Amino acid sequence: MGKQRVLSGIQPTGELHLGNYLGAIRNWVDIQQDYDSYLFMADLHAITVPHDPSTLGENARKVAALYLASGISLEHATIFLQSHVSAHSELAWLFTCITPLNWLEDMIQFKEKSVKQGENVGAGLLIYPALMAADILLYEPDKVPVGEDQKQHLELTRDIAARLNYQFSTEEKPILKLPDPMIRKEGARVMSLTDGTRKMSKSDPSELSRINMLDSPDEIRRKIKRCKTDSVRGLWFDDVDRPECNNLLTLYMVLSNQRKETVAAECADMGWGQFKPLLTEATIAALEPIQEKYRNITAEPGYLDSVLQQGSEKAAALAHQTLAKVKQAMGFTLPFQVSE
Repeated sequence: MGKQRVLSGIQPTGELHLGNYLGAIRNWVDIQQDYDSYLFMADLHAITVPHDPSTLGENARKVAALYLASGISLEHATIFLQSHVSAHSELAWLFTCITPLNWLEDMIQFKEKSVKQGENVGAGLLIYPALMAADILLYEPDKVPVGEDQKQHLELTRDIAARLNYQFSTEEKPILKLPDPMIRKEGARVMSLTDGTRKMSKSDPSELSRINMLDSPDEIRRKIKRCKTDSVRGLWFDDVDRPECNNLLTLYMVLSNQRKETVAAECADMGWGQFKPLLTEATIAALEPIQEKYRNITAEPGYLDSVLQQGSEKAAALAHQTLAKVKQAMGFTLPFQVSE
């Protein structure tokens, strides 16, 4: 048997930060030898909220370069742009037509973001979970690496696949495979540097809330020096009353590749003045080789374009096979083959 397949992607909005790296990309690197990975830049999702068209394309290329710089190998992974594979949009429309409205209205991210956008909220924000389901199901992955906060989207994806199978196929011969979640526990949910109860996010208006993957050493020092802490002497994990302490210790543990017990013993009697330099140096050391590889990748003329073209062609070939199965089951006439 061949390798199992995994599928995941990140929106190219804003700068990728430690949350993206530790919660997703590093996990992809760790598992890539054991799986056939399809990794994409979700640029179609990026326009569900107001965006800057002058930076959308360049941000997508930057994300692709950071995938490679972080250690994603083209021997094991296919890297592509979502918008370069038309099957994503087409299957999303088919899913939209069979997905009950209340399923979409119940999505937590829609509720949160629609409140922020008010009357300007677009229909795309409501129906984009159908696009996310298409992103996943087109490639028939066995597993989907997700954070705890993304489990609802994968559950909806499984519900949409099950609904389509029930309506248009038989139990013995389902059209679509239902993927399973792959959740990494340690470091999977990195919290804001300014509020340990909120997830680190590209949309946070404060740059001090996150450490970006391309931040300079001086920027990293400044952000960690100013990050939120408390007045308690001694540092320890898993105290619900000290969310910032748990978040910063977890960052240090993961970035320095140490065991939880080791970090707990090392930092038990520390004050923040002793700990912050440790976290700073661990962060700089972890990001420096990635930044160097990123500079080399982006300096090589034509390399990134070649990677994206080959990846999109390979992804499209697989995606259109799945799309054809769904369209045929739903009763569509498939395109005619014109003989020469």
